[in-house]
Amino acid sequence: MKQKVLLLFCLLSFGLFAQDYFPENKGVKTRTSNYTAVKSAIIHVSPTQTIENATLLFKDGKIVEVGKNVKLPKNTVVVDAKGKHVYPSFVEVYSDFGIKDIATAARSSQPQYNPNRKGYYWNDHVRPEQSAKSHFEFDKKKATAMRKAGFGAVNTHIADGFIRGNGALFALVETDNFNENLLKNESGFYYEFSKSKQSRQAYPSSIMGYTALLRQFYHDAKAYQNGIIEDKDLAIEAYLAKKNLPQLFSVDDYLDAFRADKIGDQFGVQYTIIGSGDEYKRIEDLKGINAHFVLPLKFPEAYDVEDPFLREYLTLGEMKHWQYAPANAKILAENGVDISFTSKGLKSPDELLKNLKKAVESGLDKKTAFAGITTQPAKAIGASDLLGTLEKGKLANFIITSDELFEDEFKIYENWVQGHRHRLEALDVIDISGTYDLVLNGKNHELIIKNKSGKFSAEVKQDTLKLGSKLTYEDDWMTLIVSNADSSKEDYAVLTSKIEPFQTGFGGKVILGDGNTSTFKSTKKEAGSSSDKDEEEKEEDEKSMEMLSMTYPNSAYGRTSAQSQPERILIKNATVITGEAEGTLKNTDVLLKDGKIDKIGKDLSDRRAEVIDGSGKYLTAGIIDEHSHIAGTSINEGGHNSSAEVTMEDAVDPDDISIYRSLAGGVTSIQLLHGSANPIGGRSAVLKLKWGESAENLIYDNTPKHIKFALGENVKQSNWGGNSRFPQTRMGVEQVFRDYFTQAKAYGEKKASGEPFRYDDEMETLLEILNGERYISCHSYVQSEINMLMKVAEEFDFTVNTFTHILEGYKVADIMKEHGAGGSTFSDWWAYKYEVNDAIPFNAAIMHNQGVTVAINSDDGEMIRRLNQEAAKSMKYGGVSADDAWKFVTLNPAKLLHIDDRVGSIKEGKDADVVLWNTDPLSIYAKPEKTIIEGVVYFDIEKDKAMRAQVQNERQVLINKMMKAKNKGLKTQPIKKKEKEYLHCDSLDDINHIHE
Repeated sequence: MKQKVLLLFCLLSFGLFAQDYFPENKGVKTRTSNYTAVKSAIIHVSPTQTIENATLLFKDGKIVEVGKNVKLPKNTVVVDAKGKHVYPSFVEVYSDFGIKDIATAARSSQPQYNPNRKGYYWNDHVRPEQSAKSHFEFDKKKATAMRKAGFGAVNTHIADGFIRGNGALFALVETDNFNENLLKNESGFYYEFSKSKQSRQAYPSSIMGYTALLRQFYHDAKAYQNGIIEDKDLAIEAYLAKKNLPQLFSVDDYLDAFRADKIGDQFGVQYTIIGSGDEYKRIEDLKGINAHFVLPLKFPEAYDVEDPFLREYLTLGEMKHWQYAPANAKILAENGVDISFTSKGLKSPDELLKNLKKAVESGLDKKTAFAGITTQPAKAIGASDLLGTLEKGKLANFIITSDELFEDEFKIYENWVQGHRHRLEALDVIDISGTYDLVLNGKNHELIIKNKSGKFSAEVKQDTLKLGSKLTYEDDWMTLIVSNADSSKEDYAVLTSKIEPFQTGFGGKVILGDGNTSTFKSTKKEAGSSSDKDEEEKEEDEKSMEMLSMTYPNSAYGRTSAQSQPERILIKNATVITGEAEGTLKNTDVLLKDGKIDKIGKDLSDRRAEVIDGSGKYLTAGIIDEHSHIAGTSINEGGHNSSAEVTMEDAVDPDDISIYRSLAGGVTSIQLLHGSANPIGGRSAVLKLKWGESAENLIYDNTPKHIKFALGENVKQSNWGGNSRFPQTRMGVEQVFRDYFTQAKAYGEKKASGEPFRYDDEMETLLEILNGERYISCHSYVQSEINMLMKVAEEFDFTVNTFTHILEGYKVADIMKEHGAGGSTFSDWWAYKYEVNDAIPFNAAIMHNQGVTVAINSDDGEMIRRLNQEAAKSMKYGGVSADDAWKFVTLNPAKLLHIDDRVGSIKEGKDADVVLWNTDPLSIYAKPEKTIIEGVVYFDIEKDKAMRAQVQNERQVLINKMMKAKNKGLKTQPIKKKEKEYLHCDSLDDINHIHE
């Protein structure tokens, strides 16, 4: 008999298991290959398909069939999931799961300018050869945490460097077989604007350095592929082998998303953007880039706003982001943007569902949310054939849950990965957690039962009195002991009840402390029900939220529209300072039409125009700042002594409040200049201060080309603390110019010859200077260096367009005139460092009297608001006429920027960039009442007053909400004391060896 039983067991074993043997040091391992079925479940095959009372059949880790009438093969292992929900396991797109620690470069007191690798690309932060698979080691602890959160597969990569190499897709199954974990060994190619910790190479040190490096890398990859670059480059070869993988770009804010996409468009690369959570801020433009966005679900905590003094450090933009961040996904989805979600930035993966539920409560469609953690991430990494839905042939990755996604009662019982079962909570235990109305001995009580990882506890209240309670729950029987709150009394009751599926309450027998018996009854309260007080609070919140509005930027003084159309405006009876030969015209009308100055004269009329009474007021052209650093995310790329390849157009920040403040000072155009960290700096961005519009819309169309050069203490690192980048002397600065222009000349000759050549952004820029196509604005102070650069320019047959700062310009004004250089200077700054000791306030007047085109600039986010007063100082120091002084901040800087055909004076046909002042603009009492750019009013002093009140109202609404959040026990974050940073020529970014 025993032999027959043993034989039967062996036969059954062979029927149930396929004997796949893998030789290992520890012996032979078997893997199950029998059929398994999960039956009687509500199966959510995909976000658009649900089958009730259905069966999921799978074998060897793959789905065989799913549906209502699935025929089960013999010996199928059956899991009864009656009434439970089955969903595809979630897919994580962006992580560094299982990646072993990467070696960090040794520290040094000296900077590193050259790469530390041979045979690879010239920049160490470009590492396309990295492969996640080769650095992977399965992390059981993290895998367990991710499975508990519902994940079945994770896409991982080496989170180090700028161009980071390829990721790999792994299943979160506990196995010693690496190949069973590995689903795709090349699942995507990664980028991020950050350096590699494996190198201390200084370049890039700014956002425009990163964008320039990426452009040059793409140019070099093309040249290498075409055989133009003959030296072997293992990094480029690795990229060329992987460039057809999904390209994923991680960004820190929505501005970086635009920057990445712009480069992608230039080189025909469509990135999937690993987002930042603030994409809603510029949704009108963002929806046009056609990128898939993988959104983090890390929402900011409310601020602790109890201290009224600290509140002043909290900006309205920060407060509004707290309010809008949970609605980010909803706003993107409603605007047709493809989205998925990542646990990036969360303390633990189980926060993902909690925060995604918050996004749903903020209006995100549930199906879109479901797709965002299943089908969409699978699509983003090219794994839709394996993951995302519960269809035939796909991996048996699924979760069994208590309820529908995003419901209050939702919990995960089991997570099956490639057919491997991972139990999180007992599947057959009926979840009795919730709040009940309990009638015991004829008295009303409240019973609250909690379930923490399968362990149940109870709390019983009679009115406000909390009673003693102890709950046990086993084998579908619940026992609850309720005792009197008064420990001196021994009254107690033992409640017992049989628990049945789908019941909305329970009742049963009660044994009282005196031995008598009774009965009890409980009814479960509806999930999400609230008291009248809660409903009142909700209505109050909704009413107060109506006071908040989405603006561009979404901060104080934002505009309600992302783009504005020109208005037809007729300004009557103003004193018009034309800046042209006509001089100042009194009691004159100016008609603005289609963004242009249409007519200038007396008694003008236009029935369609808005009429503004200019009586007693002054109308001028908008102020132009030739040298500014407002509206810049970063200013210096100091990693090299020449950064001609970078452009400030990549670093424009349209949300900088300094734009609005400058409009309030009558400024309409600026040159956003690179800083003075190196002799040859970056290319400029010439901007119109169209507050509320996108970075691209701020940049002049068909803008003249400019670049920043620098001389003096900054470029030779006098104030940097003993570093060693060339040049270290003023002689070395001159040699930098000679060396680079010699290279550029040779580059131009090769380009002109028709021979194949490596396209070089840096050399192309310098060649434009040699060809007279790009204008230099040079940071300068002392006489000797000013002379030096003019001599170098004349040797290479080009002209220095503008010397900016130029506080010793009065010493060489005649030579500047002869050379053809202009001067953009401060009105009365001097003695703030050694090389400006000889500066005098008569500088502007002396250069002007010698025939030099002179402008007064700010180089400062505060001074820019008072450039009208800075111009007036030249009347005191040097006796400059009022008309000429006004030209110092209007027509002259327009000439230096080569935009005087469009702006700088009031002339028919020019852009309608004008300012209406309450009095003579050269008076210290002057205030702009309206600042207009291309016929759009971007600043209005009366509207400003109304907006100030609106800002205070919005702040109060959000302060009240944050206080309520804290009172409800929600976690808050402290307010950090901070002041707005105004960037200057010497403002530095993340170069770890440079000190301001």
